[in-house]
Amino acid sequence: MNNKSLCTIADVADLIPELRKVRQHLHQHPELSNEESATAALVAERLASLGFQVTTGIGGFGVVGTMTLGNGSRSIGIRADMDALPITEQTGVSYASQNPGKMHACGHDGHTTMLLGAAEQLARSKNFSGTVHLIFQPAEEIGFNSGAERMLAEQLFERFPCDAVYGLHNHPGYPVGKMMFRSGPFMAACDTVNITIHGKGGHAARPHMTVDPILVAGSLVVALQSVISRNIDPNETAVVTIGSLHSGHAANVIPETARLEMSVRSFDPQVRKILEQRICQLVDNHAAGYGARAEIEYVPGYPVLVNHDKETAFATEVAKDLLGEENVIDNLPPISGSEDFAYFLQQKPGCFLRLGNGDSAVLHNPAYNFNDESLSFGAAYWTRLVERYLAD
Repeated sequence: MNNKSLCTIADVADLIPELRKVRQHLHQHPELSNEESATAALVAERLASLGFQVTTGIGGFGVVGTMTLGNGSRSIGIRADMDALPITEQTGVSYASQNPGKMHACGHDGHTTMLLGAAEQLARSKNFSGTVHLIFQPAEEIGFNSGAERMLAEQLFERFPCDAVYGLHNHPGYPVGKMMFRSGPFMAACDTVNITIHGKGGHAARPHMTVDPILVAGSLVVALQSVISRNIDPNETAVVTIGSLHSGHAANVIPETARLEMSVRSFDPQVRKILEQRICQLVDNHAAGYGARAEIEYVPGYPVLVNHDKETAFATEVAKDLLGEENVIDNLPPISGSEDFAYFLQQKPGCFLRLGNGDSAVLHNPAYNFNDESLSFGAAYWTRLVERYLAD
């Protein structure tokens, strides 16, 4: 490691105009999970031009850029996600999505760009001793069989050994330049439940000759909330949300079936187990009570994201050194969203953190946009984290 000072916000200032162009280009050309071919090609080309050893096609369109300097024996992984969402954009910005029905409504365009900025700063300052692996991951948004799972299945950490791994997500509602941390369980496990109620269809004027699946589904929406209020310890956190309910096509016809789609979130493995047991029991018995039959598909999603104490303390210290203690929150409340970075943290120690996105629309909203003012903070932070971790 050269005798240079650690990276500051000012050190990456000259990179920001180009990074802004990259981010807005990615925003204009969003690609859904498992479709990130152009994004991956852009990432690979830029990493190669900076002198990184580039490996592509990991877990789909995953890219890893590796650089080793000096005699240091330690290694670190930094991850950014690349995929967009199936949402029609309503931001009105000049660089809005050119791909109808697709948009970067979660800021992965910004995450990718910030890590590319760190790659450039690391390559030109060469202020570390050891190995850094920059991990650009596909398919975070898909919910199951995700990019993280598939990269790990293809021996990510065996091929690219990391002593620790870090990632971040932007956070609307907190000022730009603020960073937020929490040790232990931080983001929720998320399971999906698809329920089909099988009744008996018929004429709307003769409901006594039918088994109305809409009546069953409607009462079930309310009944399912009792799982939270009466089966889960009030000191624990859990969420049951019915996000979709579809049945029937005409006002004068009682349909044969109704379908509900649910999101179930929790922070504790035992709570997660109780939720599955009670939801399945309640749905079966509730439908039977109306003379109907329930078909349940319970799809396990991402596990609880658990940050490791030592690595979180280190990441928090780096943020305080870079931004000042007043701009760091080191005990952010748990977040009920889910994140497949959890799979990485099951195999390697590390930390997932949040970066303020200002007063933007919330994530997954058609009006959301990543705040380009965050680019310098993310690029400088990742650079400084690597420099500190891989110091002589």
